[in-house]
Amino acid sequence: MLAEQIATIIRIRLLDPLEILFDDVGDLPDRVGALAERTAETLLGDDEAAARHAIARLVGALYPGDAPFAPPADWWRTPLGQVVARRMGHPAVRAVSYSVAGAMLGVTKQGVHDLVRRGKLARDPEGGGVTVDSVRARLNG
Repeated sequence: MLAEQIATIIRIRLLDPLEILFDDVGDLPDRVGALAERTAETLLGDDEAAARHAIARLVGALYPGDAPFAPPADWWRTPLGQVVARRMGHPAVRAVSYSVAGAMLGVTKQGVHDLVRRGKLARDPEGGGVTVDSVRARLNG
């Protein structure tokens, strides 16, 4: 499912616009599947540095913009979102809202409140959200 999601995003965000502009993108559509498979293997593999580098490349290429990367909460429930959450947490911020933390963990916002109250997640001292490090530790613990 991870490779399928990566391939779909590449097609929608990169290839479709190129095809609109150039009419023909050659063999790129055929190459997307292989790239998605290799990238998924890297993301799920044992090399933490390689996985983080692959995440940075994907986020930079597939979600460009002048603002920091801020996917909707539902994105964290996707296969790619779950891998990103486990490997590096949120790549652009130190803390996330309770609803985003819940999406990353697969629990409700109320569930996050309960985890914070019980000391299982760390509240961000500067902003009222939950630290990404504590979410990542819970996912990987």
